[in-house]
Amino acid sequence: MKLAFTRSKKPFHFDVENEVGAHLTIDAAANIGGTDKGLRPMELVAAGVAGCVAIDLILILEKQRIDPDRLNIQIEANRVDGTPSPFENIHMKFELDPDLDASRLTKNIQLVIDKYCSVSASLKESIDITFEIVQNENV
Repeated sequence: MKLAFTRSKKPFHFDVENEVGAHLTIDAAANIGGTDKGLRPMELVAAGVAGCVAIDLILILEKQRIDPDRLNIQIEANRVDGTPSPFENIHMKFELDPDLDASRLTKNIQLVIDKYCSVSASLKESIDITFEIVQNENV
């Protein structure tokens, strides 16, 4: 993996581009001098867990001939007070189609977190990663 990380504006505005040209913006919080015009690094870590789990989950569901119309994840991450302030836990709330088998989804998501997701594997020694599933019609 190669990424180009470029400071685009002082003090904390950065652009990141991968090898195929996809890009994102990183910035700091306004209370430390940032402009809140990009994702913060810790937000990227939490989003990385959810993205990795979602991709691996979809791959497993495809093998089971399951194609959800809805797959949204709400992420809540808590950090330890202090410096540094690493994540203590990351909780994901999966919003999925109400007609899907909840016990099968639970097993699949747990399998992905425990065995397949490279991001959760990188973090699991120090961060508690949990999830819940919501399957309401109105979600």
